[in-house]
Amino acid sequence: MKTFLFVLTFLLYGNLYSQSTLSPKEPDNKTVNILSKYPKEIAEIIYSKTKDLPNNTQLSIALIENGETYYYGIIIENDTLKPAENQKKIFEIGSITKVFTSTILASLVENKKINLTDEINSYYPFAFKDNIKINFESLANHTSGLPRLPENLDLSNQVNPYKNFGKPEIEQYLKNLLKLGNKTYSYSNLGVGLLGYTLGLSQKTNFQSLLQKKVFDKYKMKNSFTSSQNLGNNLIKGLNKKGEVVSNWDFDVLFGAGGILSTTEDLALFVNAQFNPKNKELELTRKTTSEIKGNTKIGLGWHKLESENGKGFLWHNGGTGGYSSSIIFKISDKTAVIILSNVSGINGQIDAISYELINKTNKN
Repeated sequence: MKTFLFVLTFLLYGNLYSQSTLSPKEPDNKTVNILSKYPKEIAEIIYSKTKDLPNNTQLSIALIENGETYYYGIIIENDTLKPAENQKKIFEIGSITKVFTSTILASLVENKKINLTDEINSYYPFAFKDNIKINFESLANHTSGLPRLPENLDLSNQVNPYKNFGKPEIEQYLKNLLKLGNKTYSYSNLGVGLLGYTLGLSQKTNFQSLLQKKVFDKYKMKNSFTSSQNLGNNLIKGLNKKGEVVSNWDFDVLFGAGGILSTTEDLALFVNAQFNPKNKELELTRKTTSEIKGNTKIGLGWHKLESENGKGFLWHNGGTGGYSSSIIFKISDKTAVIILSNVSGINGQIDAISYELINKTNKN
């Protein structure tokens, strides 16, 4: 467990947005637990990690075990933790988008459209600064040497920081600002965003179209989207750590780093597809490509975690200005936990719930 907790702490910085831990409520506002319709052990795990979250918090949880998918939704209203059927409700999934970006890469590799070791440079009509070469695999597994964010990203727009980083900005970066650090694991939103944008260029389309065709349509994810517009009441409003409603984020060329909106029901379809050996592109995303530290490795997007008892998990989390999320699953047992929430900066709680729930399934 210590290894796993180290990784959670280490990888929290992979979110799209740096956030502090949520401040707890005052002691006299302790949340009341009325999750009695859920199995006691599950209700206690959820309550212990969410009782200090603000009113209007929602968590949508999918638990996959023994070939079945179970949903446990919660909402906090009037300082009371209540069940909610929200598996069809839409949340921003943040950096979990990155595993979908890698899935498109893997699909193109399986279809012999590109190779992992191909350099992305050939898809741009100009030379990169200092003639630097970058290949597809290094963008997917965070070993390209690119920084976490491009230095010409305008972070003064905290409400919607990625919205105005478009084609002129990425080209300016590649032509004039590009500089690589050590080519060891270093989590990079820029790298995976650049990967998604380049995949679109490679197929003479845009990344969002590839995503729709090669992932959403293939895995029947009918409630997954590339924009928050026109989603109506199905979209759960995001909250900051004070419980205040915040704006949804918009992405341009860095969409592949964190732009997807989805539901636990759709994500359960995607995770269940991981258990089907016929899905060779998904298998490719899970193959180890680099070691991070000790028993922690990375495939194409998925982080691979080995605990002391030898049980291995695949994992990714995400965070935007109003949402936190996590997926963890184990291929050998066909078990998984998916959590989407509408509060920013609570990845510690979300990941802890995920770990406890998947450990519960492995004991059964």
